[in-house]
Amino acid sequence: MNATVISHLAPAENIAGGLVLHHIGIVVPQIHPVLEGFAASIGAQPDSKIIYDPLQQVSVAFLRGRAPGPTVELIEPAAGNCPVSTLARSGGGLHHLCYEVNDLEAELETARSHGGIVVRKPVPAVAFGGRRIAWVFTRYKLLVEFLEQRYSAETSNL
Repeated sequence: MNATVISHLAPAENIAGGLVLHHIGIVVPQIHPVLEGFAASIGAQPDSKIIYDPLQQVSVAFLRGRAPGPTVELIEPAAGNCPVSTLARSGGGLHHLCYEVNDLEAELETARSHGGIVVRKPVPAVAFGGRRIAWVFTRYKLLVEFLEQRYSAETSNL
């Protein structure tokens, strides 16, 4: 890359509209057999518990690095027909990027205006204490999860 191109790149704080990357979701066939090894391979520490989310039909575990920054979420299908089952059966892999946002509805509108398709409207997430998440498939074939920054008691059923 030459200096001309580099000078035109957006500053990091402007990437994704200034959103904060919260975690990277990776599907695995089963969490227990890979948890410790996966964590060690990326220099992270696994959280001690695996969380089941009945609305998402998955179990998840988080791996936290030593330095501040996004976590890695390992995702295991909890039902044969859940959205990650096919990827898990093929061995797993990168599933999504999750951005923490101040205004979930505004981010969904922005995503739509850029050609994104909301594939899951806001629902409360067990792994995040009832904070709502929503899913968008971008026009560039990237699955993005948006996580609201604050808990919304009026919209949560948890």
